[in-house]
Amino acid sequence: MKQKIQNFHDRYYKTLLLIPLALLLFSFIYLGFFYQKNGDFFYKDISLTGGTSVTIYDNINIEELTQALQNQLDDLNTRQIYDIITREQKAIIIETKSDGETTKQILENYLGYELNSENSSFEFTDSILGENFYKQLLTAILVAFVFMAIVVFIIFRTFVPSSAVIISAFADILMALVTADILGIKMSIGGIVAFLMLIGYSVDTDILLTTRILKRHEDTLNKRIFGAFKTGITMTLTSLLAVIIALIIVSSFSVILNQIFTILAIGLGFDILNTWITNVSILKWYVERKK
Repeated sequence: MKQKIQNFHDRYYKTLLLIPLALLLFSFIYLGFFYQKNGDFFYKDISLTGGTSVTIYDNINIEELTQALQNQLDDLNTRQIYDIITREQKAIIIETKSDGETTKQILENYLGYELNSENSSFEFTDSILGENFYKQLLTAILVAFVFMAIVVFIIFRTFVPSSAVIISAFADILMALVTADILGIKMSIGGIVAFLMLIGYSVDTDILLTTRILKRHEDTLNKRIFGAFKTGITMTLTSLLAVIIALIIVSSFSVILNQIFTILAIGLGFDILNTWITNVSILKWYVERKK
């Protein structure tokens, strides 16, 4: 069985490379159309655009509230908070780009009672502050990616293998971003931080694979790849399982953690594809041509 897999991979590894290339091309095209339509590369919530967030500690029908107020509050977004064990609704979160006073007045008119510190909490983010957070986080991601690329080139000192690691990491982030856009996820500060974390998650298995292939010569190329695969896929699946479990646990009571774990889970899924097809195919092609 193992020999059949090796023979199949020897014959078709260049063809398999077309799968991630097609996804990468689709991601670029989709992101281009998305930017043309929305003026940005992803949807942003009020933590990045500015606005009002209201938490109401009451059992309210969220569908009826959304339907009644969606034309009165600007860019309305609602979520529910549940008890993790009983799944009983404990509160609802209402986010809107409308100012605090307007939001409070409209909600009080709908609910029929006054909102105070005992039954609700209000948070307001200034648009300038949100924009500054956004720019700083994007800068942090760019700087982290550049430093990661520099470290990779220093470690391997060869253009093609180093580029393969960087391309795979970039593809993980790009595909995860496009998937988030398709799912309609409104990116918060936590979501941007998740992409920052994804850089580290993306390169660990790629560095493992590249090190095994280029710096070990005691076995055949296929044996080195298979050995790296056993170790690397165990690392990734362990991380993915931990993220999914955490996602299930926090999904009902923490919006920020929910978004972080969702993006990490998506990114780790694409990391399996880009490490064990994209990076493996490029490295195998490089080593065989070098011989």
